[in-house]
Amino acid sequence: MLASSFIAFLHFVFAFGIVATLFFEWFTFSRTPTLREAQQLAAADRWYGAFAGGLLAVGLLRVFYFEKGWEFYKAMPFFHLKLTLFVAIGLLSIYPTISFARWKSSLKAGQAPQIPEAQYQRISRLLGLQMLLLVPLLLSASLMAKGLRF
Repeated sequence: MLASSFIAFLHFVFAFGIVATLFFEWFTFSRTPTLREAQQLAAADRWYGAFAGGLLAVGLLRVFYFEKGWEFYKAMPFFHLKLTLFVAIGLLSIYPTISFARWKSSLKAGQAPQIPEAQYQRISRLLGLQMLLLVPLLLSASLMAKGLRF
C-alpha cells in the first residue's frame, strides 16, 4: 500500500511538472528572448523532457504493477485517449525541443538566440497546441479513474 501510494505521488509530481514547465515555456517564449529567458527556456525544456520520461515510466508501473492491472486499462477508452493525447503532446514538443537545444552554442557564448519569424510562429503554435491538448488529457484521466466509458 505504501509503495502504491508513493508511485501515485510520483505520478502526480511528474504530471504537474509537465504542466508547470510547459506553461512556463508557453508564457516565456517570445520573438526576442533575453539571454536569461533563453537559458530558462532551455532548462525548462530539459525538465519537461525529464518529467515526461518519469511520467511514462511511473505510469507504466502503475498500469502493470500498482493499480487495477492491464486488463482493466486495456478495456478503458479514456485510458487509450489519455495515452494518445500524451503521445501527441510529446510529438508536438519535438520541434521546440530541437530548436531550444540548438541555442546551446549561442547561450554558452553569452548571446541570446536570434529567432526567425517563421520559427517563432511555429514554436508558438506548437506550444499553444500542447497547452490546449492538456485539457482533454486531464479530463480523460479523470474519466478513466472513475471507470467511465464512452
